[in-house]
Amino acid sequence: MNYRELSKEVSYALRHAPSEYGLVLDENGWVDVQELLKALKENNKWASIELNDLLSMIQAADKKRHELVGGKIRALYGHTIPSPIKKEIAEPPEHLYHGTARRFVESIKEKGLLPQERQYVHLSVDENTAYEVGKRRDEKPVILRIKAKLAFMNGISFYKGNADVWLSDSINSEYIEFH
Repeated sequence: MNYRELSKEVSYALRHAPSEYGLVLDENGWVDVQELLKALKENNKWASIELNDLLSMIQAADKKRHELVGGKIRALYGHTIPSPIKKEIAEPPEHLYHGTARRFVESIKEKGLLPQERQYVHLSVDENTAYEVGKRRDEKPVILRIKAKLAFMNGISFYKGNADVWLSDSINSEYIEFH
């Protein structure tokens, strides 16, 4: 089984289009794993999928994108569905990073970082990851250093996505250093 392809399919179902799969996420983004398996089996490509395949997919992932607990599964971040997925506020590290295309820099200086089509702004714990993310939209991305701890102390909410990804509703430009 191609776990990378499966991960993309599960991410699409849980982050962007649960209704296309007949799924209803709870307020924390969870869905019954048996419902997800049933929905995936309806697609001939995943007709033989079993619970162990989902477990192997999660284990094989280079980044932690999904979690399976107590018979339920969810995507940890990246949602574009209209209903907000609730996250617990957590104190971030001193600095976080965000890679962006050069064409967005002036807008970010003016308006700060906004979630755009996602529910949250995605931030990385290190510059290398931010650079790789930024390269998706620009071959020479700009790396923004976020004064996360200071922003948090001044009332900006942060949420831990996983070990490498932090989320925020938005980041005011005063907390952004442009490099």
